Amino acid sequence: MQLPFILTSIALLAALGLMAPASAQAPSRLAGTAASDQIILEMNLAFKKGNIRRLSELLPQTRGHTLEPWAAFWELRARLDSASPAEIQEFLNHFAGTYQEDRLRNDWLLLLGQRHEWGSFMAEYPNFRMNDDRSVQCYALLTDFNSSERDVAQQVADLWLAQREADEGCAAAAEQQIKAKKLQPQTVWLRARLGFENDSPRIATQAVGLLNAEWANTVSAIYSRPEHYLEGKLLALRLRTKELVTLAMIRLAVKDPEAAAVEIDKLRWKTQLSQEERSWVWGVIGKRAAMRLSDKSLAYFMKGQDKLMQADHLAWKVRAALRAGNWQQVAVATAAMNEAQGKDSAWIYWRARALLKLAQTEADRVEPRRLLESIAGVRGFYEQLALEELGQRITLPTAPAALTAEEKEAARQNPGLARALYAIQIGLRSEGVREWNYSTNLHQRGGMNDRELLAAADLACQHEVWDRCINTSERTKDVIDFAQRFPMPHKDAVLQRSAQIGLDPAYVYGLIRQESRFVMDARSGVGASGLMQVMLPTARWTAKKIGLANFQPQQLGERDTNIAIGTGYLKLVLDDFAGSMPLAAAAYNAGPSRPRSWRGQAGAPMLEAAIWAENVPFTETRDYVKKVLSNSTNYAALISGQPQSLKSRLGMVGPRGAGVADINSDLP
Repeated sequence: MQLPFILTSIALLAALGLMAPASAQAPSRLAGTAASDQIILEMNLAFKKGNIRRLSELLPQTRGHTLEPWAAFWELRARLDSASPAEIQEFLNHFAGTYQEDRLRNDWLLLLGQRHEWGSFMAEYPNFRMNDDRSVQCYALLTDFNSSERDVAQQVADLWLAQREADEGCAAAAEQQIKAKKLQPQTVWLRARLGFENDSPRIATQAVGLLNAEWANTVSAIYSRPEHYLEGKLLALRLRTKELVTLAMIRLAVKDPEAAAVEIDKLRWKTQLSQEERSWVWGVIGKRAAMRLSDKSLAYFMKGQDKLMQADHLAWKVRAALRAGNWQQVAVATAAMNEAQGKDSAWIYWRARALLKLAQTEADRVEPRRLLESIAGVRGFYEQLALEELGQRITLPTAPAALTAEEKEAARQNPGLARALYAIQIGLRSEGVREWNYSTNLHQRGGMNDRELLAAADLACQHEVWDRCINTSERTKDVIDFAQRFPMPHKDAVLQRSAQIGLDPAYVYGLIRQESRFVMDARSGVGASGLMQVMLPTARWTAKKIGLANFQPQQLGERDTNIAIGTGYLKLVLDDFAGSMPLAAAAYNAGPSRPRSWRGQAGAPMLEAAIWAENVPFTETRDYVKKVLSNSTNYAALISGQPQSLKSRLGMVGPRGAGVADINSDLP
């Protein structure tokens, strides 16, 4: 961290009165000097390295600093397994009400659960405000085994099945319920199926091991060679063997859906596996084939029963049916979704579209119109599409009443928000973001109402912490402040550059908002940098293409260079895809070769771009395309002040015309 930046940050926070108290109960106005900020940064580094000795040496020097709660947290968390209960309780008391207090409590409860110290666990658990850790929740249910007030077994099952990793807490609670015969073996096998389907063998082996430790080895062998296991199952099947065969089928479907389709269709499996087991396998086969954009995927789905498939299977069946133009099956699959899945705006929209396509009378159109009206708005992709289906355009919502001085002051005086801003200003973005989210979260300590969220977002906007500005404003329920949700930092630079190269500035803003939330020093896990999240090899290639001489890697951190290269690459991609914004957005996110293959081969039909986007195989890119186009439509409304159409920006997507070559075949 550069010293001038630290001094500037301190001066800024001091001038605006954002020197937060060290804890909610012991106010202090001492924010720190440049030297003390350096100590905080050094402690953060020591914590990441697990250097307990250095943490202990530095901690006394952070007394009274705005970020003292973080310093104390790092020091104690690093040695939590050896700390005394008295030390932990002293920390919890001293920093009561802070994010750091509840974060340490989370980790302490996990440790108590692992140690089976149930008395201490049960005494502390009621104080856990976040209560968003499934492992902690499972440990709590483990201690609540004999409760007559709620269905503990069902709660354990719900938490366990929702986990994406094999953890100790929920597995222990599940094992307890299994031994008491309150959790049926079918739940265990369901957990194992999900593990195999999501390519996580550890989940499957852990789950099946709760029934029989020896079976876990069999599950591992099945994962490695499912074909080999299936070859040996020629005799009548016992229950557990049927479940192991189902796992083998699922694993084969993940590896090779066509081979799995041939295998599951054999007579022996039709007679020896249940309809539920075969339907699940057909669901996996259909899903994996749909992810490969196979024309066979819908036929695979239709060999099973929708009511016996899981949520992700039904989602992919809808996608396959949309791509095939089979609106009847879109309606069938959306009707089979459970209540929670059916409330998703995507499936409400596509169900409404299907019912409208199938309607024969005016009475038939009443329900789909009601569905569209239930989601129509400007909040997201499908909400905007619903508006247009109802014959309306996307316009700016009415701005909320201006924030009062009192509302703004309340946000400024919030100690958690102040600490978060201070942490972000000195370079501790991850810590600042977590504390900010905690301080504004609707599920903690009553949470913030819409007006308080707007005030918090305004505070972040004023400090140009754009990601917290946007994310906080997006959480309001009954009001929408478009200026907060869709800010336009660096407006002159973006508008000038967009005009210079012939790009729609709303499209550029829509992409930057999704890429970096306007965080100048944003850096992704794969090395993309800056406002427009450009990869270095792409930057070098683009710099040559646009005539940027003597480009150096460090220039990606400069605003104007980052915008020049990012917009330059976007324009090249857009031209290569004949002006298709959805295809260009997909190329920007996943590389141009993938959307070239996703658009289909010669002879494939043209699709509504919304249907094409829904069928993008990568979850990240699928969401990215929708959000960039939705953002762009809203930015266009802001910039122009005129009603907008998302559908016109989407257009149609299909194979490149015969004889039309790639403009930039070497696009990285």
